[in-house]
Amino acid sequence: MSIQKNRLSKEVFAENFSDVHPPFEHAEGAVIEAERCLNCYDAPCAKLCPTSIDVPLFIKQISSGNIKGSAKTIFSSNIMGAGCSKVCPVEKLCEGACVFNLLKEKPISVSKLQRYASEKAISEKWKLFERKPSNGKKAAVVGAGPAGLACAHALSMQGVDVTIYEKEEKGGGLMTYGVAAYKVTPDFCKNEVDYILSVGGIDVQYKKELGKAITLAELQQKYDAVFLGIGVGIARSLDIPGEELDGVADAISFIYDLRTNDYSSIAVGDKVAVIGMGMTAIDAATQSKRLGAKEVTMIYRRTENEKPCTDVELDLAKLDGCSFIWLASPKEIIGENGKVKKLVCSKMKLGEPDASGRRAPVDSGETFTIDVDMVIKAAGQMPYEEIVNKSSVQNKNGKISINEKSETNLKGVFAGGDSVNGGKEVVDAVQAGKDGAKGILEYLGL
Repeated sequence: MSIQKNRLSKEVFAENFSDVHPPFEHAEGAVIEAERCLNCYDAPCAKLCPTSIDVPLFIKQISSGNIKGSAKTIFSSNIMGAGCSKVCPVEKLCEGACVFNLLKEKPISVSKLQRYASEKAISEKWKLFERKPSNGKKAAVVGAGPAGLACAHALSMQGVDVTIYEKEEKGGGLMTYGVAAYKVTPDFCKNEVDYILSVGGIDVQYKKELGKAITLAELQQKYDAVFLGIGVGIARSLDIPGEELDGVADAISFIYDLRTNDYSSIAVGDKVAVIGMGMTAIDAATQSKRLGAKEVTMIYRRTENEKPCTDVELDLAKLDGCSFIWLASPKEIIGENGKVKKLVCSKMKLGEPDASGRRAPVDSGETFTIDVDMVIKAAGQMPYEEIVNKSSVQNKNGKISINEKSETNLKGVFAGGDSVNGGKEVVDAVQAGKDGAKGILEYLGL
């Protein structure tokens, strides 16, 4: 067993990381699917969209051939509607709420239709919005992820001049650096960010990290308002012996490296164990297989019924050949010559429900051991507590505290997205950015 780079040919890499959810091949296909929609009154699909996209309206516009109108309907509620159409867990949101489910029929392919209209707008660079003239107000946005971009776009639309400070060299945040490469390509992420910024009035300062290149105090002095959309990103430690061995990686760094380098340069083991069962864990596991790992085993401390990922994501991992061990928790990583060789796990059983409402895993006292040469930690992400504390922003274990107007304890400083909620979906971050912009506009008297 060994960890190696360049396990597959260039052609196989390209095939493995091609679009996992292909779009409509022809406009006719989109129209036919759109015509299935019943245009429900008080539509449940729209109610379950965190950004409140008028789903029946944009679908009806597609069926009537008004693609520009459809795209504008989508972007008016969710400026990252194109990206969300690729990564949203629609089976528990819009498509999960479709009335066709009650009729035991296939739900409307809302995400595919949304992708059709929004991607066409981006590829053809349709100018769907007109920015109001600058009103002299200036706002700083920290983070060019979904929350920051949504906030910046909403503010700029109202004539506020916005400067975004982003620690990476590209915008997009999680979409660019933290999602499986077969869901959203780097080119798509760049095009989406460029489209959002094309409204004008937004300047992005890349490679400017809060607490290093800039401080919150400096931003407060320079701008009329500040929005913090710094997200989360510190991988949660397993706190077990052997975690320091060569061959142990965290899923955040693993996916980041994969998104920023050529596939052939990413090393992966023969036998990989992924700890966790969330979306990030699934992305790490499936991409390990697609990089050439022979065996990938996902280990989760609860049963399949309590898994945090969706059934669609789990099915994707199954189709890629991943295996699963339920009711197991890592206890120790055993190495040889400083490299990972075995993973010892405790057998778990379910006890009483915990604070989240799920039955808590309890150690049974029994263990088992599996042979591995790589362990990927995907047991959750932690907020940037050190950065937040240095900025004097009130928080709870690193998660920023805000009021109903998205304002922090510091006057004129607002926040939203994963840095507040600890980590949800991209669509939730977009809505948080919109909420932050609304609070800022009210604060500025606009």
